[in-house]
Amino acid sequence: MGSTGAMGSTTTRGGQVDSELACPVSPVVDIVFSRWTTPILWTLHEFGRQRFVELQRNIRTITPKVLTQRLRQMERDGLVVRTYYPEVPPRVEYEISELGRSLAPIFAHLAEWSGRTSRRWSGPGGSSTRRTNRPLCRADLRRDRLLTPDGG
Repeated sequence: MGSTGAMGSTTTRGGQVDSELACPVSPVVDIVFSRWTTPILWTLHEFGRQRFVELQRNIRTITPKVLTQRLRQMERDGLVVRTYYPEVPPRVEYEISELGRSLAPIFAHLAEWSGRTSRRWSGPGGSSTRRTNRPLCRADLRRDRLLTPDGG
């Protein structure tokens, strides 16, 4: 028989934590905070509906192959809406979905937290564990306009 710990996780007879119950937000973190998901969501929120080339241009460092893969996955996950226009030539646009927009308060809190704690990772005399080659994140440029529920 398992037991429930302080955080609500269930342990097995051997005292091991059931991995699916150890961290209930783990699947969400895996989806939302994968390498390119956050910059794509940020860019779609910041600039609105965009065509593939515009999105790639605004993110700058993402390859077309990776952008295609991430957009397909994000569409399957319900974070992005893809609209196909049967014109000549065909036109496809991407925009952040309501589900994607619902992440705004989380990103706002993370940016606030990051602003308060960033000195711990890259301050005088301290070594930086922060990635320097990370994708562009507009939070670095304009923290006051971070994803907010009202879109501003």
